[in-house]
Amino acid sequence: MSRVLSVASGPYAPPVPARTLTVVSADGARLHVEVHGPEGAPAVVLSHGWTCSTAFWAAQIRELARDHRVIAYDQRGHGRSPASPACTTDALADDLEAVLGQTLESGEKALVVGHSMGGMTVMAAAGRARFREHAAAVLLCSTGSSRLVAESRVVPLRAGRARTWITGRILGSRAPLGPVTPLAMRVLKYGTMGAGSAPHMVEACARIVHACPRAVRHAWAGVLAALDLDHGVRELRVPTAVMHGTRDRLTPPVHARALAAALPYCVGLTELPGVGHMTPVEAPDPVTGRIRDLVTTYVTSDDARSEGATSDTPGVPQQQSHGTPVQQIKEGA
Repeated sequence: MSRVLSVASGPYAPPVPARTLTVVSADGARLHVEVHGPEGAPAVVLSHGWTCSTAFWAAQIRELARDHRVIAYDQRGHGRSPASPACTTDALADDLEAVLGQTLESGEKALVVGHSMGGMTVMAAAGRARFREHAAAVLLCSTGSSRLVAESRVVPLRAGRARTWITGRILGSRAPLGPVTPLAMRVLKYGTMGAGSAPHMVEACARIVHACPRAVRHAWAGVLAALDLDHGVRELRVPTAVMHGTRDRLTPPVHARALAAALPYCVGLTELPGVGHMTPVEAPDPVTGRIRDLVTTYVTSDDARSEGATSDTPGVPQQQSHGTPVQQIKEGA
């Protein structure tokens, strides 16, 4: 690919992986996978969102790889993973299962983190046997399970049929995004980031998003427009934390609150004031810190190792989402 995939220096320059591999999914799709950090360290699996790539997680990978084994992969058609004719939530679930199965030992537990479409991938895989074998806990960032176009606030109109129609046309456009220019960055910032996002954050996101092939962008936009994974939320029976930005226009806070209310085992809803949709880039420290907390609690603790830390395991309480504490972190505003 001739276009620059990411920034070349600074905190959002992608770290060099310890190793790379190609994982083959159920239908033969080939997925680019990176493994960072020391072998034998606690595992974290990162699943990125629509139009993004492994480069989206640069800040988390750089910090976590000091003492975690971080596994990041490009969704089919994104980054270094070739496009596939199969664009469905079942294909996303197949891909996540394949990555878990081919990078983790039998029975090995990991924290699984999904941003945007990556979170939807987790919901789609929630009932799968391999996901349940390997997922000790989950972090969902800036995501939703249904009504994505109807709830989106990218178009500054009142909710209704007109806004939904215009939003669908914009998000599903086949038009090329073109080079990363100052105007392009302003447009991307308006649609996907908080007003206080620093220029280097906006540039990092723009370079990643603009590198996504327009045919891939269009194909997956159609999947997201028709998304209904409410059943997957109910199947997500491991401890699950939710994070979102209060200024998210693509998946507004209504989605995060609905997730927290519907999850069988929600372990917290964190709001990031002033932050938009690109939480791992806009608020790298809170996201990384939450990942560390969840790994410590559900992957490496003595209780986690002895119990398996899943809601299907005897002795692990079923925490009801209703009344889940909302934590606010000042970041990026």
